[in-house]
Amino acid sequence: MNYIFFIFSLLAAAAATVAAARGGHNITRILAKHPDFSTFNHYLSATHLADEINRRRTITVCVVDNAAMSDLLSKHFSLPTIKNILSLHIFADYFGAKKLHRIAKGSATTSSLFQATGEATGMSGYVNITVHKGGKVGFSPADDGGDSPMASLVKSVEDLPYDISVIHISHVLTSPEAEAPTASPTDLNLTSLMAKQGCKSFADMITAQGGVEETLRLSLAAGLTVFCPSDQTLKSFMPEFRNLSGDGKTALLLYHAMPEYNSLGTLRSSNGLINTLATEGGKKKYDFTVENDGDDVKIQTKVVTATIKGTLVDNDPLAVYKVDKVLLPRELFKVAPEAMSPTSKSAADENDSENSGDDDAPADDNSSRRRIGNAVLSCSLIFGVLIMGI
Repeated sequence: MNYIFFIFSLLAAAAATVAAARGGHNITRILAKHPDFSTFNHYLSATHLADEINRRRTITVCVVDNAAMSDLLSKHFSLPTIKNILSLHIFADYFGAKKLHRIAKGSATTSSLFQATGEATGMSGYVNITVHKGGKVGFSPADDGGDSPMASLVKSVEDLPYDISVIHISHVLTSPEAEAPTASPTDLNLTSLMAKQGCKSFADMITAQGGVEETLRLSLAAGLTVFCPSDQTLKSFMPEFRNLSGDGKTALLLYHAMPEYNSLGTLRSSNGLINTLATEGGKKKYDFTVENDGDDVKIQTKVVTATIKGTLVDNDPLAVYKVDKVLLPRELFKVAPEAMSPTSKSAADENDSENSGDDDAPADDNSSRRRIGNAVLSCSLIFGVLIMGI
């Protein structure tokens, strides 16, 4: 009997290891098991909030039933405004039912995804959690001012401790700022948006370089993703930028844009080589590689590796992300010796050869291979111990 128990324990551990290697939670699948939340689930997908929830390792989702969503939809808000309102229901921290009832001093304030969108100001986007006498838990936006009734905890829907908590609350959380009319992404002034959110230098470079702003504007209707270096990042790079030719400056700026919309969730799941607006047919590739590193999304250009550090806007068809380095294409800049290992340099040289087809291969399959390889190794070790035990 002891051996049988030992075998089943090892098999369970192996299964858990493989499951962990495959990925984390999926909010769409979780809510699909609960028809009462079908409307809320639909709008998580329509607003791309589902992608944002799935990419985060620690998250709390406050869902409301179909009747509550009907009340919200009766106000005929635009889809971008609905996204802001639903973003208030997603906390960037884990709050399971047990944790909610054990909040120190009976109250806490947590940030929501609305606070992370860049649309919220001041305390907008924060939610107050209050534990009342008798154990009733209430939720209210921090900037609501007490004008709306406090939503209350109804029940726990799904709880994976310290990973994701899905809880049912009595009614929709909203606030004047979340309900404020939101401009359609195609109506946004892209450079003005960048300038207001810490990327003024990059916005000025786009405006000053003839034709670049118009190219971005024309690309927006079909979908556009822009990677924006912060003002601090650009300070030390400006001398190099001034030394580029006019065509080089244009290519560099367009290299920071992809001719399609990509949410963070999409970037995390579509690793590999990506074309940019700087690509010139078959003449010059001007591509880079998107790769995941835990919760981080990294951009590899063969010259530098940049990391996405924030979201300026994520609203189909436009996404603008702040990055911590200027994206330097190999077509304009040489690879620094310290930027690549000898093995990586050799591989990069092969990729740049005219007769090589490696550039067409999804370079980031290595990431999933490593995860699965680690799972297989773990399983092998487990079964090795099993054999030794027997």
